[in-house]
Amino acid sequence: MSNQRFPNVWDAIEDTPEEVENMKLRSVLMTALKNHITRSEMSQAQAAKLFGVTQPRISDLMRGKINLFGLDARVNMVTAAGLHIEMRVLETA
Repeated sequence: MSNQRFPNVWDAIEDTPEEVENMKLRSVLMTALKNHITRSEMSQAQAAKLFGVTQPRISDLMRGKINLFGLDARVNMVTAAGLHIEMRVLETA
């Protein structure tokens, strides 16, 4: 086993820098959605109606099934939740 260290989990498990950045964005949006649902104390059925998806999709989201949701779907759900997304693009060192 290697003692190699990575800046984050995505660097350790994804193959390319593009995949790493995609997964970072997807995980941030998923966490924001899960936190919003929990803080709002809405049921999965209520969240599904608000986000325009099925209740099983909300169940997948709440269970952290990150690979089942693309960026577009997450952006749509975040917007439907009334949340605002800000993004920064930085030069690499």
